[in-house]
Amino acid sequence: MDEFRKIAVLDNMVEAQLLNSMLNEQEIPHVMRTYHDSAYDGLFQVSMGWGHVEAPEGHRAEILAILEDLRTRSENI
Repeated sequence: MDEFRKIAVLDNMVEAQLLNSMLNEQEIPHVMRTYHDSAYDGLFQVSMGWGHVEAPEGHRAEILAILEDLRTRSENI
């Protein structure tokens, strides 16, 4: 099994959910990690982003392309 590596920082929960859905549809192995910490009431998410996506290095380019497409579409709404 390939080692999972941090691929990209995600801006918010909606972006994370959309990316998660698209990666699942394309059967790309991945894990979403949130920076939320209930002890600090989400303080880290303000400075660091919602969280990040981890995946095998071989899927980096594909995931970044999907994420870029999502971000471009959301800017045009």
